[in-house]
Amino acid sequence: MKLCFYLATKNKNKLKEIKNIMGDEIKVLLPPDFIEFPEEKGKTLKENAYLKAEYLSRYIKDYYIVGEDSGLFVEKLNGLPGINSAHFSGKRDDKGNIKKLLEEMKNYKKKEDRKARFITVACLIGKGEKRFFKGEVKGYITFSPRGKNGFGYDPIFEIPKIGKTFAELSLEEKNKISHRSKAFLKLKEYLIKRSF
Repeated sequence: MKLCFYLATKNKNKLKEIKNIMGDEIKVLLPPDFIEFPEEKGKTLKENAYLKAEYLSRYIKDYYIVGEDSGLFVEKLNGLPGINSAHFSGKRDDKGNIKKLLEEMKNYKKKEDRKARFITVACLIGKGEKRFFKGEVKGYITFSPRGKNGFGYDPIFEIPKIGKTFAELSLEEKNKISHRSKAFLKLKEYLIKRSF
């Protein structure tokens, strides 16, 4: 039987990225339509990733389930937006979140003062296991959005080595270097090893 897991999300953008990362080796399954995930109440990415996976595990038995949470942590803002990245502007709105973050950063004119980190934590549960996989990438907050691809804060997160934002990269290019791909490639490697 082909390796697979259920992904505890309704976010189509995340699903698309994670399917691309998993490739042909591991099938990513979506939760049933009737499931509505509760608001994230954890105090860390790790807690939120586990809470999502645990919630879905109440409905689906005998399968691996993966919960995931990601956040953007800006150095000069004491780690904000952090675990509240998706609702930074008060609601789940990518453009509103970007606008608010750029407003918060407007007094930081030097690139060096605009350091940030994107972090993803994936939680795998099922079959008597609970494991966490973390991915992180460092970069800078740009002064204005650039690029049309990706989602979330991708248009304002520049990767130093290439001088481009995530939104200026193709899905395949992003998945070679992103925080999410780092976490999920560790998860992929673990599942493939477990299957032998």
